[in-house]
Amino acid sequence: MHTALRARRALLATLATLAICAAGPAPLPGVARASTGPQVAPSQVNPKYTGGLGAFMAARFATTQTDVGYAATEYLKALAADPGNPELISQAFGVCVMAGRPEAERLATLLPDNPVAGLLLLDREVRAGNWDGAERRIHALPKQGVTQILQPILLAWVQQGAGHTDAALATLRPFTEGQRFRSVYALHAALIADLAGRTAEAAQFYHVSQADYEGLNLRLAEIIASWQARQGHLGDAQRTLDSIASGTDEMTLALPGLIAGSLTRPVARPADGIAEAYLELAAALRQQEATDFAMLMLRLSLELRPDLTPARMLMADVFENTHHPEAALAVLAPVTDQDPLGAVVRLNRAGLAERLGHTDEALHQLDRLAHDYPDSPVPDIQAGDILRDKSRFPEAIVAYDRALARTKGPSRSVWPLLYARGVAHERAHQWPLAEADFKRALELAPDQPTVLNYLGYSWADQGTNLDQARQMIDKALQQRPDDGAIIDSLGWVTLRQGDPQAAVKLLEHAVELQPEDATINGHLGDAYWAVGRKLEATFQWRRALTLNPEPEDAARIENRLHETASLDTPPVSATAASQTHTIQ
Repeated sequence: MHTALRARRALLATLATLAICAAGPAPLPGVARASTGPQVAPSQVNPKYTGGLGAFMAARFATTQTDVGYAATEYLKALAADPGNPELISQAFGVCVMAGRPEAERLATLLPDNPVAGLLLLDREVRAGNWDGAERRIHALPKQGVTQILQPILLAWVQQGAGHTDAALATLRPFTEGQRFRSVYALHAALIADLAGRTAEAAQFYHVSQADYEGLNLRLAEIIASWQARQGHLGDAQRTLDSIASGTDEMTLALPGLIAGSLTRPVARPADGIAEAYLELAAALRQQEATDFAMLMLRLSLELRPDLTPARMLMADVFENTHHPEAALAVLAPVTDQDPLGAVVRLNRAGLAERLGHTDEALHQLDRLAHDYPDSPVPDIQAGDILRDKSRFPEAIVAYDRALARTKGPSRSVWPLLYARGVAHERAHQWPLAEADFKRALELAPDQPTVLNYLGYSWADQGTNLDQARQMIDKALQQRPDDGAIIDSLGWVTLRQGDPQAAVKLLEHAVELQPEDATINGHLGDAYWAVGRKLEATFQWRRALTLNPEPEDAARIENRLHETASLDTPPVSATAASQTHTIQ
């Protein structure tokens, strides 16, 4: 209820359905939750340097911040000072892989027991077409943890690279008949049979894989749709892709490109298949919060297949979530507008530009995207969110108007857009228009707690429709009983209804839940003043001023302190802070 909506980040919704292994049946063995991966993150290393200690400490800190480019540079400096330190070699290797540094391959040769080093050297053999050497590398990998899962898939693709399709399918077939990760093994068997032109076997394995997944995800849908389209079933291919796009607005942008690209084989060579395996593993590791190991797998994937856009999208999301938008943009830079997922990547680039403070550039990119996709409301929605977040409310309203004009009639899915425009109207002091948007949003989504809370609070703040406002807020609270903002709204309407004692209890609870919220602290000050607890009221108002309120809010709180300085009774109206609400 109290903070503005950040610009939408389309990538998040897409990534939820992006990589195949994310819907896997069980946690991966050998991967601890929140793990930093094998021999990568800072550990209990105490290198005995004669120099380079500063570089080592800088590298350790940079690694914890996922600033892998800087960490790699500093680890290499530290390693130059102590070239024989095995743990330092291991750590330098890990960040060099994550940063895409060429030094990683040289360091890998110094780490015979490191599984990631083994995979990197395997990939070198694959790129060179040295299939015998690649197979030796696979057999040398440790048969435990995640490499145990990868080994059959890697071996099968290497066998296929050597022209031994029968051996490749024989390697995978026992795993397609078991239970654990059966769908993943079946998918790679299908891709191998498909690449070899063995249609009947490919169809069988595709069927097993699709049936065993909990549900279609984007990457699996791309692969299945490609198979359907190349078999002449274009309608089935479009329905497969439609099923992915139907629940995600952002994916509607990508749908035309995905349909157009469905006639292209998703895996054109064995190296592509290995890259897909790394991507699947990275998605699973990311779900288990093993972020560093996931990054290693993504780099291995892109080393073999630089045009694998889903891997770039997942890596960019890791960088963005660890506060490195510049690195995220760099990872996405090679993706062209013609890529099947190019529209979604462009949308994410605009969000990253905004995060970097380049608002005009972000809006320009969204304007171009809206021009290129005239049937989609998504670019205008994101533009409206950016403008509203910058308090450019009239411009935000115009963007939301354009987005609504592009929607295909009223449906439940439109309520967030109506709500967002309602907030912009309210902040632009156009309450009748705001109220109409909130009411229309509730017609489409009657139980939406966010809208119920905002409209109920706004009425309470105006001192109108108090009974109805309380009913709405109560209904919102039933769905989110621990939401401090909604409890604050209930306390505020209770105060307006003339029960300050009850309001104090509610607002104290709201402050417990969200102690750093300026508006809630200000409201509690009003309630304290209303029950005669003047010293505490003054304290809460002053505390609210320290919590970074918006300028309008700060002015109101200052006025409250000034007005009440010589009063013995509470003021009748005015709020401690403005009615700024969270959009979720």
